Amino acid sequence: MVPAADGQPASALPVPRAGAGLRVEVAAPVARRPLRIALAHDWLVGMRGGERVLDRLALLAGREHRGAVLYTLFDDGRPLTTSIDRLPRRVSKLGKLPVVGRRGRRWLLPLYPRGVRELSRMLAADHRREPFDLVLSSSSAAVKGLAAPEGRAHVCYCHAPARYLWSQREEYAKAHRAAALGLALLGPALRTWDRRSSGSVTHFVANSRYIAGEIARCYGREAMVVHPPVRTDFFTPHLGLEREDVWLFAGALEPYKRVDLAIAAAHRAGARLFVAGEGSLRKRLRSDDRVTLLGRVSDHDLRDLFRRVRVLIFPQIEDFGIIAVEAQACGCPVVARAAGGTLDTVVDGRTGALFEEATPEAIVEAVRRAPERATAACRAQAELFSEARFDEAMRGVIARAVGE
Repeated sequence: MVPAADGQPASALPVPRAGAGLRVEVAAPVARRPLRIALAHDWLVGMRGGERVLDRLALLAGREHRGAVLYTLFDDGRPLTTSIDRLPRRVSKLGKLPVVGRRGRRWLLPLYPRGVRELSRMLAADHRREPFDLVLSSSSAAVKGLAAPEGRAHVCYCHAPARYLWSQREEYAKAHRAAALGLALLGPALRTWDRRSSGSVTHFVANSRYIAGEIARCYGREAMVVHPPVRTDFFTPHLGLEREDVWLFAGALEPYKRVDLAIAAAHRAGARLFVAGEGSLRKRLRSDDRVTLLGRVSDHDLRDLFRRVRVLIFPQIEDFGIIAVEAQACGCPVVARAAGGTLDTVVDGRTGALFEEATPEAIVEAVRRAPERATAACRAQAELFSEARFDEAMRGVIARAVGE
């Protein structure tokens, strides 16, 4: 968690309406009895930041509560984590249509509300057989619209209001032709449904102050801030390694990640840049004397890169940006856009450098300002976002939601 204005750790911050000040929540309560929890997640088709959060929620539910069931729109059947895989699953009929493949779910965007209504009926039927105490959703799309049984709270851990409807409509339409027509024709109706279905949520939890602001803008709702869990026990410094004069970009090679800025900056500065990741832009990129494309790398290889490179280049606007914290956990400074979730995670001049303008020149100048020997400061900052802190904050959120 980031320090509050008074320097104290803020594990859960309520974001008030415009004009009010932030208030630090302290002495979070803990549920005094095991609860039966209905977990929900938009789709189970890969392992990214949202699934890391779901894994921790599933672990918390399995370790401290009882009888959790997982509801989702799509499930391609791949194994994810032990905590997620052990849960019984309820999957909407949308996930069983022939069109659904690795990216086919985008064709079904107009049908997401129908899928959520179906999951709500499944949840109601399961509740009649054995009552749930709480609905706990992890959502960046539609499943936050899941209707909780009467008298039960619905806590939504919101990674972002649906980006394809609110913050990145044009980017999604350009990058995903499958969704472009549906967004053009049905975008207004889907935004109306998305805003209305936010009423199904009794307690919003945002993954950053930026997303808390987006929840207020899109849904007119307040949100607590609980930052995502970062594996600081795995991502650690290696004090015996000397850092090399190499930059790193790590992430999905998609348009909004702005790998193009990182590459252009490296060429302008005459610097070496490693690019770790795969995505739709991969075929357009080429290795050269400055840029080395590594493709998809394992967690162990990524940790090794974080321990060796001079800086991580983080040119995009992210909801939170777990990779930026993982890099700091390994002692690696981060050069990041001064917007979005990195305003919660990167301390300008101490654990990296922030830049305002999305230009190669701004990145080059920020790299010059980034501290070179910042292992201790980076590590201390990363530890504010540990899994243990996430668990503690979510215990308090759950206890408040069930009225204990």
